Amino acid sequence: MSNNYVQIDPKDNIIVAITPLQKSMFIDVAGQTFTLQEGIKQKHKFALYDFKVGDAIYMYGVLIGKAVLPIKRGTAITIENVKHASAEFNASQEKISWSAPDASAFENRTFNGYHREDGKVGTANYWLVIPLTFCENRNIDVLEGALSEQLGYETKKDFAVDTDALIKQYKAGGSDTDILNTPIITTKEEIEQNRTFPNVDGIKFLKHDGGCGGIRQDSETLCKLLAGYITNPNVAGATVFSLGCQNAQIEMLQSAINAIDPNCKKTVHYLEQQHSSSERQLIEEAVKHTFLGLMQANKIVRKPAPLSKLVLGLECGGSDGFSGISANPALGYASDLLVALGGSPVLSEFPELNGVEQDIINRCVTDEDSKKFYGLMRAYSAAAVAVGSGFENNPSPGNIKDGLITDAMKSAGAAKKGGTSPVVAVLDYTEQVTKSGLNLLCTPGNDVESTTGLVGSGCNVVVFTTGLGTPTGNPVAPVLKMSSNTSLYERMNDIIDINAGTVITGEDTIQTMGEKILDHIIKVASGEVASKAVLHGNNDFIPWKRGVSL
Repeated sequence: MSNNYVQIDPKDNIIVAITPLQKSMFIDVAGQTFTLQEGIKQKHKFALYDFKVGDAIYMYGVLIGKAVLPIKRGTAITIENVKHASAEFNASQEKISWSAPDASAFENRTFNGYHREDGKVGTANYWLVIPLTFCENRNIDVLEGALSEQLGYETKKDFAVDTDALIKQYKAGGSDTDILNTPIITTKEEIEQNRTFPNVDGIKFLKHDGGCGGIRQDSETLCKLLAGYITNPNVAGATVFSLGCQNAQIEMLQSAINAIDPNCKKTVHYLEQQHSSSERQLIEEAVKHTFLGLMQANKIVRKPAPLSKLVLGLECGGSDGFSGISANPALGYASDLLVALGGSPVLSEFPELNGVEQDIINRCVTDEDSKKFYGLMRAYSAAAVAVGSGFENNPSPGNIKDGLITDAMKSAGAAKKGGTSPVVAVLDYTEQVTKSGLNLLCTPGNDVESTTGLVGSGCNVVVFTTGLGTPTGNPVAPVLKMSSNTSLYERMNDIIDINAGTVITGEDTIQTMGEKILDHIIKVASGEVASKAVLHGNNDFIPWKRGVSL
C-alpha cells in the first residue's frame, strides 16, 4: 500500500490520503480522473464525486456519514461538511459462509504457559490482592509496601538503597573504610533477578473506587468482574480485603466465583477488618497468608500448551486515520488465524461497532446470539441518548484531528480487529469466554474500561492497536501495543511492541503482518518476550459502572 492515496472498498466514495497531498495534484482512482481542489492532510479523506446536502458518504463499504454542505470532488471531508450517519440494522440474519485462512505454519506451534486445574492455561502467574471496597485501598497500599520490593517484584524506584548493609557493618565494628566500600545500591533489574519466588511473575494490587455507595447493581457487577480476575488463568490465587459493612460482601464475591467455576481450587484468603482486633493484626495476617499463597504458586512452572488455549483480547485506543487500514485489519487476520487453530479472540467496545451491526448479526452462529447482540446495542444506544449523548459523540479530539471524523467511520475501522470469522458467542459485561472462536463482549469504548473487562472475561493476552500512542496496560494480562504507522513506532518505541506501519509503506501485506502478530503473541505468551506495558508496570484497572461510558 505504498501509493499516495487509496480507495479502501469499491463502494467507497471518499478516498484516503496515504501521504500529504498537494493542491492541483492529479488523481486517478476508480475510473475517475481529476485534480485536487485543495491540499489534503495525511490520513484524511477527500471526495471522489460532487456531493449534495443529504448525500450518503461511504467508507470501508459502509455508510459513515451524510453531507450537510455541498462538497466538491477533490476537496476534504471534514466535521463541518459531513455528520455522522450509520446504516439501519435488524435482528434477522443473512447467513454468510467463511473460509478459514491457511494456518498450517502454526499448526505445530505451542506456547509455554501455566496449566490450571480447570483446564485453562495462563500466559503469566500472578497473585492478586483485592479490596472489596475503596475503604480498604490504604491497607492494599500497606501490603504492597510490605511485599513487592522485598520479594523482588515491581518497584516504582529506579534503584533500592540497602541501609541495612551499613548497619550490619557498623554493629560488626567495621571501619570507615569498610563502611565506604560496602555496596548498598541495587538496580531494578537486580531486584527482579533476585525474586524470592521465580515462578511467580508478580503480586498485583487492584485498587478501585467501588464496592459501596452508588447502586447495588454496581457492587454486584464489581464482584463478578473481580471473580473473573481471580479465575483468570493468569492468576494463581488472591488475598481479599473486606471492611465488612459495604455493599460488595464476601459472600457476593464467593457466589460469583462459584458461578464461573463451581470447583475452583485456587486459594483465596478473605480478611474482614471489622472482625479483626486491630489494623496491625489484619496486616500481619494478610502478609503471612499471602506469603503462603506465593509459596504454593511458585510450584507451578511453564509447560507447552496448544494455541487453542489462547484467549486474545482485541482492543484499540488513540486510533488514527490509518488504524482501520493497517493495524486493525492485520490484527483481524491474526484473529482469524487463531480461530482456525481453535483459539478464542474477543472483540469488545460496542459503541465502536456502530454502523457495522448488520454485518456482525449476519456473522452470528445462532439466532439467540444475533438477537442478544441486537438487544445490547439498542439498549446501549438508547442509554446514551437518554443522558443527552449518543454514539456519534464517541470520536475523541485526537481521533478527529487524525482523520476519524464520525463514529461510524471510526467503528468500521475498529471492527476490522475482529477479522471475518463467525461469531460463536455474544457476552454481556463480565460474562465468561467458554467457546472457541470469535466472541463479542459488551464493553464501553473507553480503552482501560474495555481492557479491564476483556481480562475479567478470561482473556490471557491482549493486543491493543493505536495510531496516536498510549502506555495502557493491565495488571493480569500482557497488553501488546501495535502502531498503525511507522512514525508513531519510531517516536514511542519505548511503549510500542509491534509496528503495523509497514502495511502502509508496502513492506508487509495484511496477511504477512497478521502472521507476525501471532508469532509475537506466542513469544509473549511463553514468557520469552515481555510486553512494553509489563516492563513499565502499566497496571491500568478501571471497572465499568453500568452508566453510559462511550
